[in-house]
Formats: sequence, C-alpha cells, structure tokens
Amino acid sequence: MALRWGIVSAGNISHDFAVALSTLPTTDHKLAAVAARQKERAEEFAKLHEIPNAFGSYKELAEFAHVDIIYIGALNRQHFELSLLYLDHGKHVLCEKPLCMNFEQSKRLTDHAKNKQLFIMEGIWSRFFPAYHYLQKQIKKGALGELKEIEVAFGNKISDTERLAKKGLGGGVTLDMGVYAIQASQWGFKEAPQKVIAKGELNEDGVDKHIEVELQYSGGRVSKIVVTSKEKLANKAFFKGTKGQITLLDFWCPTQLIDVDGQIREWPLPKGKHPTKYTNSEGLRFEAEAVRQSILKGGLENDIATHNDSLIIAKVQDEIRRQIGVVFPEDEQLNK
Repeated sequence: MALRWGIVSAGNISHDFAVALSTLPTTDHKLAAVAARQKERAEEFAKLHEIPNAFGSYKELAEFAHVDIIYIGALNRQHFELSLLYLDHGKHVLCEKPLCMNFEQSKRLTDHAKNKQLFIMEGIWSRFFPAYHYLQKQIKKGALGELKEIEVAFGNKISDTERLAKKGLGGGVTLDMGVYAIQASQWGFKEAPQKVIAKGELNEDGVDKHIEVELQYSGGRVSKIVVTSKEKLANKAFFKGTKGQITLLDFWCPTQLIDVDGQIREWPLPKGKHPTKYTNSEGLRFEAEAVRQSILKGGLENDIATHNDSLIIAKVQDEIRRQIGVVFPEDEQLNK
C-alpha cells in the first residue's frame, strides 16, 4: 500500500524530502499534496515534484482527505501548532527536528498523538542511515570493547542564516544543529545523561551561535560536543571504546565510516529526480520507509526514534539553553 504524503512548506528541506521520496517505489510512497502560505509557491513546488494537489494554506491540507501522513518542514516555532493541526484532522505526522521548542511542548504533542492513536516522529533521519545500523551492530558485538567516550564536532559557517540567527524564528544552534550531536550520544550510550555542562556564545538577538557541551553518563562515560555556526568543523563523531574506535564521517548523514580496523565502509546513495539543497539528503528515504513500515504495523512511534528519545533530547536542549541563557517565548509561557 502506498503511503500518501502531504508536504508542509515549500522550502529547501521540503524540496530535499520530495527528492528523497523520488528514489523510492511509487507503489510504496506517493506525493499527494503540498501546502505553503503562498499558493504560488505551493504550485511551483507541485509542478517541479509532479504533485497533483497544491494548497495556499496549511488548513486546506489538513482538511484534504486523500493524504495519510504530513511531513512538516516549516520553521521551528511552527512545529507544535502545525503538528496539532494535522493530528486533530486524523493525519500521521513526521516533523522535522526539533520536534518542538522545548520539553513541555514535545510531551504535550506526543501525548496528544497517543490519545489520537496516530503516529508521530521527530525527523532524526541520521539514525536510519545504514552506517548508524552498522555502528550499533559493532557496539553490540563488542568490537569497541566498552564504549567510554563520544566526541562530536559539528560546524558550518552559517551564522547569518535567518532561521538560525533570529529568536523570533526559533533560531540557535542548540535547536537547529545540536539535536544531531545529542542524538549521536544517545545512540551510543542508550540512556539519558546524568549531568549536562554547557557554555555558549550568543548573537545580538539572544540566540546561540556556538556551544560546547559535556554530557556525563553512568559509569564515568562522557560525550563531548562542539556545535557552531561560526565556522566549518570536522563534522565527525568518534565512538571510543576500550578496544578501539569507530568514526562516522559527516556524522549527521553518513555514507561512510572508519571502522575499528581502520577500513572505510561505504553505503552510496541513489540519486533522485533533482539535485538536493543539502548534503546527502537522498538519505531521507531511509526514515520515510521506516515511517511507512511503522504505520503499516499499526505503530504509534518508531523504535529507532521513539517519543522518549525525542523527550530526552528536548530535556538536554532545555538544560543547555538554561545554562547559556537562551529563552524563547514558549519557555516563558510555561511560567505563567
């Protein structure tokens, strides 16, 4: 059975998601509709990606009967309200990271989805790449020995990018990029950190453009994270054990890793109908198919990116922001 997708927003990440779907069989995935705030943009997007229905409002898509699931590629601050809108209209939801602006919103949203008996997942696409599955197998079979430390460096020179730089758009590297580093740590250690130690640098609008974080886990295990929009970093994740290490290259979307034996393992991506805007976005195909499999089985979440995984990430992000002094209106509303 083909999963009928509705796309929310006609921006770059939505473009890449549509391209990724074009690498999958049309018998399994169908682009059924797209919605944007301006109908002209939706129509232009629909023409490019051969989508039969284009809407000039998000509510019109919510009321459209011939869609099973909504992919939300809108701005961070819209995620909570838009996800609620589509859940309330009986649609499953795959929402881009961050799931919401904070833990409280994320908890309310996942609880609401459960009450509606609908699937929802944060788009932690990294975990669905074959390299992540290979890494997990190596850890489980003891190739690394005991995993003791994870190091992640993630940086690109994008501090002037509006969605990152503006508080009103839910900006900052903790929410936009930090999720990737945090989820990688969680993928390795499989538990919530016991302590978060963070420092950061804010821009003139009061959102973070650079963070350095230490996540402390049970048994003295630790994850050291640097995330920045000021400069390009190595963009690798090192998983260090008592017997050796594995390195994920382009760790947030890896098609290669350096194994314990020093050999490079590679999983090439297929090309879609159009070039993508971001690195390795064809790999969004893996999470799309995982979502389809979950829904076919009647699941309300996926066991690789569970609701609890998203809630742990949201808690860590909240604590990082608390320590470095980044406060959004959504946080202040909780205290009223």
